[in-house]
Amino acid sequence: MQILLTNDDGIYAPGLAALERELAKLGDVCVVAPATEQSGVGHSITFLSPLVAKEIFDGPRRRGWAVEGSPADSVKIGIFEFCPRRPDLVVSGINGGLNAGINVLYSGTVAAAIEGAFFGITSIAVSLEYDEHALFDRAAHIARRVIEQIIERRGLRPQLYNLNVPTAALRGACELKVVPMGVERYGEHFEKRVDPRGRNYYWATNEPPPRPGDRESDLTALAQGYVTLTPLDFDLTQRSVLAEMEQWRFELPAFEPWEGEAPAEPNESK
Repeated sequence: MQILLTNDDGIYAPGLAALERELAKLGDVCVVAPATEQSGVGHSITFLSPLVAKEIFDGPRRRGWAVEGSPADSVKIGIFEFCPRRPDLVVSGINGGLNAGINVLYSGTVAAAIEGAFFGITSIAVSLEYDEHALFDRAAHIARRVIEQIIERRGLRPQLYNLNVPTAALRGACELKVVPMGVERYGEHFEKRVDPRGRNYYWATNEPPPRPGDRESDLTALAQGYVTLTPLDFDLTQRSVLAEMEQWRFELPAFEPWEGEAPAEPNESK
């Protein structure tokens, strides 16, 4: 099995190294990751400047490729330039900090997995609750066992997954719950400060925390100490509203043609 491994914390992050060691038990691992931390960049990609990539070594062993770009850049160039063959699996992580709830939409870790799914490859984002002394090796072991079982049970259609591991799951027995992502809002507060030149600036506090919703989600399950697994989809179309809107008829303004331009033929709705 060919595995492409990336992250958003940078190629030297301990979570990446821990996951590489575990994934090596499943197949050949090709590491292509950002050269520096890219947390919170979402699904940004590099268009307006060259994408620089450097081969990184750990002594005589080739560590992988460091990309001067985003996690999504790393996956894209990894698939087409650096993996010896098309990956069977894309894994992003281990991120130092949970990527649950609305954070999924901001996360560079999840965006890298989404990029893999764009290309029809089963892809998994892996995140661990933040801790200054995070036990990445234990989290990587959990992640590898979950990934093994996903591979055993997956169907023919590639799927995108988001896996989160709370600190509580690293001590003693742990359980996994398959849950939807929470959509509760949080983090709208800012702390206003003044810099030495008298200019105002604002620092996001990420508060208040989300209030538990009426349904079980990744946020509620993580708070109870469960490992969470959520199947995701990058198609953001609201299907029920689409079906309704297809019956709407919109009227648009008509403009005079540009000088020398032939009048456009009117569209006739049937």
